[in-house]
Order: sequence, then C-alpha cells, then structure tokens
Amino acid sequence: MVSIHLVEVSKLFGAIRALDRVTVDVARGELFFLLGPSGCGKTTCLRIIAGFCDPDEGQVHFDERPMAGVPPHQRNTGMVFQNYALWPHLSVYDNVAYGLNLRRVAAGEKRERVQEALRVVRMEAHAERFPNQLSGGQQQRIALARALVIRPDVLLLDEPLSNLDAKLRLEMRREIRRIHREVGVTAVYVTHDQTEALSMADRIAIMNAGHIEQIGTPREVYTSPANAFVAGFIGETNFLEGEVAEVTDGAPVVLTGVGLIRASAGPAGLKVGEGVLCSVRPESVDVLDGNAVVAAGLNCLRAKVQSSMYLGGTEEFELAADAGDDQILIKAVMQNPGEYGREVGDQVTVVIDPRHVVVLRR
Repeated sequence: MVSIHLVEVSKLFGAIRALDRVTVDVARGELFFLLGPSGCGKTTCLRIIAGFCDPDEGQVHFDERPMAGVPPHQRNTGMVFQNYALWPHLSVYDNVAYGLNLRRVAAGEKRERVQEALRVVRMEAHAERFPNQLSGGQQQRIALARALVIRPDVLLLDEPLSNLDAKLRLEMRREIRRIHREVGVTAVYVTHDQTEALSMADRIAIMNAGHIEQIGTPREVYTSPANAFVAGFIGETNFLEGEVAEVTDGAPVVLTGVGLIRASAGPAGLKVGEGVLCSVRPESVDVLDGNAVVAAGLNCLRAKVQSSMYLGGTEEFELAADAGDDQILIKAVMQNPGEYGREVGDQVTVVIDPRHVVVLRR
C-alpha cells in the first residue's frame, strides 16, 4: 500500500492535449475516483499511473519513489479492466493464480493466496468453474480476485462495472466497497458514472478536457461545487443566471430573471453588479400549493406545472416560473409524494431555502 502523487503531469497525442498539468495526491488506502465525461483524460491518467504510457511533462511518485522509467510489471499494480480479460480456457482457480505463476510463487503459498483472494470476493465455491459458466458479476469478482492475489501496492480499476446491468452494478458497488475496506489497498477507479462515484468514493477528482476541476469528498463536490461545470456534471441542477444586487456579511442577493434570489453564502470577494449563476438542486426545490404561506427569509416564486413524472418514491416536476414576458423552467423533485400529486397546469408556490443556493462566478 502506497500513496500516489502526480505533479504537473501532461500528455499529448499529436495536437491533442489529453492531460494538462494534472496534480493529484492519493492517500494510502484511499478509494480515489477519477470522474468525468468521455475524452476528459481520466483513462490516460490511469494508464500513466500503471506505466502503460509515459507523461510528456511532470512526475509520478509512489510514496517518495519516482516512477519515471519503471515498467508496469515492476510497479506492483493490479489492474481490473472493463471487459474482465479472463482467460476462457482456464478455470477460475487458474485465472486467479495466473499472476502468481508469472512471479513463480511456491505451490503451497500460491494455493493459500488464491483461496484467500476467492474468499475475499466470495467465490470460493466456484474455483473449478470456467468463465463462460459465470454471470457478468461473478466474472468481475474473479477479475478483482486476480488483481488482489498479487498483493498490489495499488489497485487500478478502469470502468469495471460498465458492462453490467443496473441491478448487478448496484450489487458490485457494494461488493467493491466492502472488498476495499477489508483489503485496505490504495485504489484508483475510473468512471463516467456520477452515482457510482458518489456512492463509493472516499474522494473524487472531477476532470474536464484534461484538467482537474475539483477534488473533494462526494458530499463536498455535490453540495459545494467549485464551478458551473462541476455543478452541472455531478447530478442535476437548475441554473439561474443573474447579477449580484447586494452582499451582506458574505451573503449575496442575486437579481435573476425570476426575481431576487437570496443565498446564505457566496464566493469570497463578490461585488455588486458581478455576473453569477445560482445553482439549485431539484431536491432543494419545495413545491407548495399556489396560495401557501411562506416563512420570511425563504426564496419564493410563483410557477405553473408543465409536466410531472411519478416514480414511486419520488415525483419529478418541470415548473414554468414567471419571468416577465418569458418563462424559466425549474426542475423539482418531491420525496415520498404519496397519493397526492400535482397536475399539469396547477399554479404552485416554489420555495427555495437560501442555504441550498450555490452562487458561482460565470
């Protein structure tokens, strides 16, 4: 188990700058996610950590040890691929033992380590089966066991759940999290799935066009996004564009197309007249009756229900808020809607707590 340090790492493929001065520190034993859209550079970053390609600029260290010139097989990393990459002609046992055979581990120790790896992924009973006799989820467990059996300093996972159906993905999220806690290895996990990252990661680096936009815990990046890209990429949000009308003790009031929106906090140094975006998550939008009485200090808008979607535990609404001659659409999510819903055309009162308004510079 080691820490990983990328310092000002850049990588070019012809005229394309896949990574642009990326700096990341991964702590020992951390489950660290690289999250971003396709083409953002996250897989290139993982390949550089693994040693499959070299950076054009910058440095990579495992603890204090520089990785420049160190080939992949000498970095003691375990890799879990998107397509599992199991040998179809080998049994589960032999697939897991493959890396130990290359390392010429003695037979007795090899047997103990394979059995322990299969125990960790809960596949002991399947040791004599072949990959084509296993489900997708079971094959992914074997791929994990094969990566763990060599006792890697770093475990690297490249979109390992993308080929599974929704139910299996949910199951494997829990399993990977459990396995990581049990083994305690430093792990770097690449995905484009926001829910996957939020539900599993210790910390997340959000990437865009070769840059790191923000690094933080799942709660930090969701509730306190660094910029509009992060706010829009992590989950869903409503953006209300406007200008700062006043700032009192760090709490801004923003003039938007739907009126004044108050926030309990904002970026340091905001000035009156500065252009900003107000980000409001759909679950932070309360939808009340049109004649509801609203407590002082809350943001209150009038709107009409444009559409609704009942999903059992939640109900989603698209609301048209009055904005002079125009309308601004706001998405809202009601938890536990019960038997009573809102109908299309209903006049409603939209309430937003200032604590849930995130003000971002444009």
